[in-house]
Amino acid sequence: MEKKYIEEEYDIIVVGAGHAGCEAALAASRLGLETILFTISMDSVALMPCNPNVGGSSKGHLVREIDALGGEMGKNIDKTYIQSKMLNVSKGPAVHSLRAQADKGEYTKQMRLTLQNQEHLTLRQGEVAELLYDTKITDEMKDQKIICGVRMYSGAVYHAKAVILCTGTYLKARCIYGDVVNYTGPNGLSAANHLSDSMRDAGIFIRRFKTGTPARVDKRSVDFSKMTEQFGDKRVVPFSFETDPESVQKEQVSCWLTYTNEDTHKIIKDNIDRSPLYSGDIQGTGPRYCPSIEDKVVRFADKDRHQVFIEPEGLYTNEMYLGGMSSSMPEDVQYAMYRTVPGLENVRIVRNAYAIEYDCISAIQLKSSLEFKKIKGLFAGGQFNGSSGYEEAAAQGIIAGINAALYVKGKEPLILDRSESYIGVLIDDLVTKESFEPYRMMTSRAEYRLLLRQDNADIRLSKYGYEVGLISKERYDKLQLKIKLIDEEIERVKAVNIGTSSNVQDLLRENGSTELLTGVTLAELIKRPELSYEVLAPIDKDRTELPWDVKEQVNINLKYEGYISRQMRQVEHFKKLEKKIIPDGLDYYAINGLRKEAMQKLDKFNPRSIGQASRISGVSPADISVLLVYLESYRRNNN
Repeated sequence: MEKKYIEEEYDIIVVGAGHAGCEAALAASRLGLETILFTISMDSVALMPCNPNVGGSSKGHLVREIDALGGEMGKNIDKTYIQSKMLNVSKGPAVHSLRAQADKGEYTKQMRLTLQNQEHLTLRQGEVAELLYDTKITDEMKDQKIICGVRMYSGAVYHAKAVILCTGTYLKARCIYGDVVNYTGPNGLSAANHLSDSMRDAGIFIRRFKTGTPARVDKRSVDFSKMTEQFGDKRVVPFSFETDPESVQKEQVSCWLTYTNEDTHKIIKDNIDRSPLYSGDIQGTGPRYCPSIEDKVVRFADKDRHQVFIEPEGLYTNEMYLGGMSSSMPEDVQYAMYRTVPGLENVRIVRNAYAIEYDCISAIQLKSSLEFKKIKGLFAGGQFNGSSGYEEAAAQGIIAGINAALYVKGKEPLILDRSESYIGVLIDDLVTKESFEPYRMMTSRAEYRLLLRQDNADIRLSKYGYEVGLISKERYDKLQLKIKLIDEEIERVKAVNIGTSSNVQDLLRENGSTELLTGVTLAELIKRPELSYEVLAPIDKDRTELPWDVKEQVNINLKYEGYISRQMRQVEHFKKLEKKIIPDGLDYYAINGLRKEAMQKLDKFNPRSIGQASRISGVSPADISVLLVYLESYRRNNN
C-alpha cells in the first residue's frame, strides 16, 4: 500500500519560532507572501529561556532599529514590560540604551497572539527534518543548489520558494549541569534532532556552541532586606516609535542587587573539577561577554565579589532570575554557592541553572543578505548564525524575512551597512569576521556610534521599512513632518540672538554657566555642557511648543554638531569603498600582486564590495590597492 503524506505549498517557510523566527515570519507575511512558521512546540513561540529582559547596552539600539524597519519586538515589550530603565544616562547620547524587564509569560502570549492574527501567516507545530533542494548548473556555480522546501519528521512535505532557518538553540541540543545531561532544548522543551544531518548533506558546515542560564528561585525564600532595591525610571520611554508614551506609564516592579563573596568563590573553586565546563564534558564554546559564575571566579581571580541581580520573571509567578550567576555546576554545589549570597541564605531553587550545547553555523557561509552563498533561496537568522541574545536574533530575523520576501519577488536584497545601523554592524561582523564564540553586540564594535544613536533610529531606517512595504505611508509621512520640524527649529535657534540682559545672566548663574560678556546665538548656549534646549526655554520668547522627540533631536544635534559633522565625513569615505561592488565569481587566484593569504581569504569569504573586503582578517591595505587596480581594468575590459 502506498504511503500517504501531507503535501502543501507556500511562498516562504520559517523554521523556528523564537525571536528571529517571529520577526522573519511577520516581515514575510506582512509583505503579502504566504508564509508558514514551524515550531518544535507552540509553548516555545517567542520564548525567553534565559534573562527576563529586552534591550540593554547596544541591544536597545537593535530593538529601536527593528521597530524603525517595521518589526514587532519593540511594540511587544511595550505591551508587556514590568520595569523600564534608560541606561548610561550620565554619559553621552551615543551610549544611552533602553532596557526593560519583561513579564515572560505575557511577552510570549502577546507575540503568539500577534502571529496567529497575522494575515498570510500559518503557525504549525512540528519538527523539520530535511531540506529539499534542486541542483542546477548556473553562470555563478557549476552545481548551484536551489531550495524548494522541507520535509517534516512526520514525512509531510512543504514546498516553498524560500526557506529561513531560525533554529536557535534547539538543534541537537543538550542541557547539562554537573554530570546530569538532558537531551532537550531550553526549559525542558523538545530538541530538534534531525535537521543537522540534512544540512551537512547539503554542504553546510555545522559547529557546536554553548550558552547557559542561572537558576530560578522562589521569591518567598529570598530576604530582600539584605539587598539594594533597583527602581525603574519615573518617566518611561517606550521602545516603539509608534507607542504613545502616555500608554506605558504604569506602576513598576522592583529588581534587587546583591553580591557574591569569598565564601561563594571558595565553594566554586573547591568544586571546579565537578564543573562540566572544566571537566571536558562540554565541548561547545560559550559567549565571552556572558560568562558563567565559575568562569568569572577563575578568570577574574583578583575580584572578591561579583554583582547578582534578582529579577522577577513576571507578575503571575514567584520565580526570580539570578542575573550574573549562570552556571553548570552540580545541583548540590548550586545550592551551596547560592546560599552564601546575602539575601539568598535560605533560597529554594525552582529550576536548576544549566549550560546548553547546540548546533549552529559559521555565518561566513552567508551573504550580507543572510542568504546562503551555496544554496539559493535558503536564508538564516538568529542564534543559528552563531550569535547570542534575543535582540541580535530578532534583528537578523527581520532582515532575513525581508530579504527572503524580496528574493521571492525577484527584487534586490536590503543590505544595511555599518554606517547606518547597528543591525548593519551586527550582520557585517557575522559574515566577515569568523567568530569562534557566540557573537554579542557590544557598543564599542560600532565605528559611527554618535550617528547610530537609539533615539534617531526612526530617522535613519524608516525609509527602508517604507520602501520594502513594512512601514505605512501614514507613519512615514508623520516621520517626514518630524524631520522637517527638527531642521526648522535648528535653523531658528541658530538665528536667535541672546543678549546680556539680567534675566539671561540670572538663568546662566542658576545653572552654573559662565555669564555672557557679549551677545551669542541660542545655539551656542545650547552647546554648553551644563545647558540644554529645555533649560533655555525661559529666555527663548518666540519658541513654539514642539513634541518631546523633536526637542530631544534639536538638543542632541546642536550639542554634538562638530562631532557629528566629523563622523559624517568619515562615513562619506566609508561609503565610497562600500559602493565599489566586486563581481560574483571573481577568480582571486588570477590577480597578480595579491598575497597568497589574501587570495585564500577573499576566495573563502567572497566579499560583495571593496569595503567588506577591507574588513576581512588577512587582507591588507596593499591587497586592497591591488584589488582596486584590478577591478578598474576588469570593468574597462567588460564594458
